[in-house]
Amino acid sequence: MADSENGWYRGDCHVHSTCSHGGELTPERLAAEARAAGLDFLAATEHNNADTHATWGRYASDDFLVILGQEVTTRTGHWLALGVSPGQVVDWRYGVQDGVIDRHLDEVRRGGGLCVAAHPHAPYDSGTFLYPYGGFDVVEVWNGPWSSDLPWQADNEAALAEWGRSLGTDIRRRGGWRPAMGNSDAHLSGQIGTPHTVVQTEELSTGAVLAGIRAGRSWIAGSAAVELSFEVSAGAQRVRIGGQLEHHDEPAVARARVSGVPSGTVSFHTGRGKVHVAPLPGTGAGEVEWRVDAADPAFVRVEVRHPGGDMAAVSNPIILG
Repeated sequence: MADSENGWYRGDCHVHSTCSHGGELTPERLAAEARAAGLDFLAATEHNNADTHATWGRYASDDFLVILGQEVTTRTGHWLALGVSPGQVVDWRYGVQDGVIDRHLDEVRRGGGLCVAAHPHAPYDSGTFLYPYGGFDVVEVWNGPWSSDLPWQADNEAALAEWGRSLGTDIRRRGGWRPAMGNSDAHLSGQIGTPHTVVQTEELSTGAVLAGIRAGRSWIAGSAAVELSFEVSAGAQRVRIGGQLEHHDEPAVARARVSGVPSGTVSFHTGRGKVHVAPLPGTGAGEVEWRVDAADPAFVRVEVRHPGGDMAAVSNPIILG
């Protein structure tokens, strides 16, 4: 489980049961595997149906949250509707050329839900995401195993790079930005939690978890064995993931603490791309610092990779005022 005492919870917000095409797990089995993977919550996101909504209550508890959702599989991209009402089904029978996506996104948001652009670089019919990101709250930059030979595996490197390039533009043009998240898209046994999103929130409830994801107070973990703590400090200020540091001319230091990634690497990224890289020891635990260049920009974020290059963790940014 995550460090719930300090308000960090782990969850997978893109999972499928036998009620989705290709799904082989019952809700009971999904809940059991989620707990075994060290998760505190999951989101039930069947393809275009709410058939399991009435079932999930028996598997939820004070220490395990189930968020009701849907994977909306339109003709020109899939998206996740998280936090829908029991029994609610969002229409999926359209494509980008129909010009109706905003209506359906608004429907979900009016009910307090969250709209996520799912696996934007999936290599199959309808999987490649053609809608503008502007209408969505979050982008799923990591879907399933980081790299795989499976023909339906999303191109996570492309999704992360696209999101990373957009951050500086979003911050400068709109004063806001669109957070990243990662989910397993689990259909089979052993897939759930690879990866998942670690969210800082005051309580384990649907509203609080979705608010934390929407605000970017989160990072993505390849497994529950991986831990990441990331902050930027300047003078008396200390800001964590998703926050904003008003450092002005004060020197600022970015600091990442990692465990669970033996002989991996930690890198810091800004609007200039990768600006600092440091190795982790064979124990997998270490702390890396980088003195923020005052001429550098508007945000800093962290990536942690395994020795072979596969991702272990990705943070949302800290904004630098």
